[in-house]
Amino acid sequence: MKADIHPDYREVVFHDVTSDFKFLTRSTLASKETVKWEDGNEYPLVKVEISSASHPFYTGQNRVVDTAGRIDKFKKRYAK
Repeated sequence: MKADIHPDYREVVFHDVTSDFKFLTRSTLASKETVKWEDGNEYPLVKVEISSASHPFYTGQNRVVDTAGRIDKFKKRYAK
């Protein structure tokens, strides 16, 4: 394996800004912001828009779209 070609793999805190959910994991992402975690150590902070705490699939807040009505509306509009 070549030396000095791989990014640093370190612990990083991800912050879901929509639900104010934070979790600590390992990543190669770099960030200029840091945050003090529950264990007293300071880690790089990466802000994300969507995580498992705010995604509709994982929270159970899925919306069902009536595709049959949309198709009928399309056919009616463009029928000859």
